[in-house]
Amino acid sequence: METKKGKFANWLRNSITARMLVVGILLFVLLIPLEFVKSLISERAYRQEEVVREINSKWGNEVIISGPILKIPYKTFKKEKVYLENSKSYETKTEEIIQYAYLFPDDLQIQSEVNTKEEPLKRSIYESVVFTADLSIEGYFPKIDLLENDILPEDIVWEKISVFIKSTNLKGIRNNLEIQLANQTLALNPQYSEEYLNTIASKPFDYLSAAQEKIPFHLALKVNGSEALKFIPIGKQTVAQMKSNWHSPSFDGRYLPEDGSRDITQNGFEASWKVLQINRQFQQKFFNNLPDLSGFAFGANLIIPVDEYQKSERAAKYGFMVIGLTLLVFLLIQLASKIYIHPFQYLMIGLALVMFYTLLISISEHSSFFKAYVMAATSVLGLITLYSRVILRGFRFPMLVGASLASLYGFIYVIIQLEKYALLVGSIGLFVILAIVMFASRKIDWSNE
Repeated sequence: METKKGKFANWLRNSITARMLVVGILLFVLLIPLEFVKSLISERAYRQEEVVREINSKWGNEVIISGPILKIPYKTFKKEKVYLENSKSYETKTEEIIQYAYLFPDDLQIQSEVNTKEEPLKRSIYESVVFTADLSIEGYFPKIDLLENDILPEDIVWEKISVFIKSTNLKGIRNNLEIQLANQTLALNPQYSEEYLNTIASKPFDYLSAAQEKIPFHLALKVNGSEALKFIPIGKQTVAQMKSNWHSPSFDGRYLPEDGSRDITQNGFEASWKVLQINRQFQQKFFNNLPDLSGFAFGANLIIPVDEYQKSERAAKYGFMVIGLTLLVFLLIQLASKIYIHPFQYLMIGLALVMFYTLLISISEHSSFFKAYVMAATSVLGLITLYSRVILRGFRFPMLVGASLASLYGFIYVIIQLEKYALLVGSIGLFVILAIVMFASRKIDWSNE
């Protein structure tokens, strides 16, 4: 008489439902090592970001330029009555206080040529894309007139007016800065006070220049940086042009380049911006304190579209689909051929599929992603095909497994390389795979429960 244990084993071996349940449970069990692989990819990517930040900090970080700006000191007077004990009377004392007005230019023209290094900076297996930017900044200030702000000309301290620029990356500046202001050439030197952090200012210039209707200026700046180059549109009209040999810019910030001005090729890009005062929410003059205007910055990020870790992470996101479809192929072969596949064999196949991602990330750190993908896919494909030759007998089913897995890996590689059409191609591909599975399973007898 057949025991309950024997009945269960027989049901587990012969029932379609039982085999599907076993494969489903194994699929979810295999999600555990797959999650470990994903965390490994995240850890290595974080390590890369850490090293790149360190490299960039030595070369020069993101560059945001604001300026030039006129700093205009002016006198204010505070009157106070003081009681005198000796005379038993009050005396009015006047205290002179120096305050500052900040005047932005009416016209600001920025020409920038950004060249990335032919060989990225490297540390160990990690590398960072850095650049050197040559900037030409010119334009003019309006005539200094603060009457509308109730500041008389005689209260302006003309002989102490200076000009300054602000940059987030003083470390990266590669030339001695001199600004041509009207008919004078002024050297710019760093300011150390907390209020003027990241500021380079001139000594006071000839106040006779300040009496002109227009005060023209010109400044040449060479700066090392990484990640991004941006400008703050402090001009009443700000026009900026950027030319670079980098092929993958990401235009970022409050304002995008003008329509038709963007030209991106494999050899680099060109773009231009035009920002008017009415396009932004701040005036041309500030008093006492200069606010942080970095939120109005615009420019370009020089990015690597998809690096090796991002590609590996995207590949791992399809891990559940790869494992599920591969196990489904084996299940359909088992149902169609009546060949018994043990749960342990399903588990070994699943673990081999998980190993693909560890091979991919480890090889890609020392080679190109394409080579790493081919080597990892070939290794796993060969291993599973040979293993299926043992458990499926003959050559027809192992060749089917190999062809299915090769097609799946090829399909995923195409999706990873795409940026704009990844979702569309992926959706169409999954629809085709579903149609194939439905077609392949149409003649299976599902009555054996």
